[in-house]
Amino acid sequence: MSLAIFDLDNTLLGGDSDYLWGRFLVEQGIVDAAHYEGENQRFYNEYKSGQLDIHEFLRFSLKPLSEHDLPRLQDWHRQFMAEKIQPIILPKARELLAKHRDNGDYLLIITATNRFVTGPIAEALGVDAMLATEPAMANGRYTGEVEGVPCFQQGKVTRLNDWLTQTGQHLEGSWFYSDSHNDLPLLERVSHPVAVDADETLSDHARLKGWPEISLR
Repeated sequence: MSLAIFDLDNTLLGGDSDYLWGRFLVEQGIVDAAHYEGENQRFYNEYKSGQLDIHEFLRFSLKPLSEHDLPRLQDWHRQFMAEKIQPIILPKARELLAKHRDNGDYLLIITATNRFVTGPIAEALGVDAMLATEPAMANGRYTGEVEGVPCFQQGKVTRLNDWLTQTGQHLEGSWFYSDSHNDLPLLERVSHPVAVDADETLSDHARLKGWPEISLR
């Protein structure tokens, strides 16, 4: 059994769940539209360019979670799943997951997007486990802070290494599928790195390294 690791946003999904959650909050009138939409776009552009300050972004993106109780957030998320996420789950992504599942591989999603947003998506995709940025909770409410290391860039390697130690899994024969140059630290670690609908920086790197490039679009 090999470990098959998948990035989520713009890899298995035809869009970015973190960005779309922000758009959903704006559309529902849950946050101030002008300020939030502008900042959401700025952070997304910085992510794509490799300039994102993850801690600044998380202070921004986790704040709305701290301002509402969990049942209300979960109700909103169900609507978000139906309206924003189900339409962008790529059929070819489901086929890729099924291929690895049929091969007896262990399916792991690893994503920088926080677990509140991504946990139900991972469940819908039927993977075995997920590593995500963890929003801190206290007394049944989100605090707006992060618990542990954000699952971003080198942080994905750190979080994965901790998980491997805890579970006894290993990277021998492992796969990792990603669209983003932000994932190069982890792509360099696995046996079979695969660039999926890659950004220009990752695509150039993949060609230099001789990594396969595929499209799930």
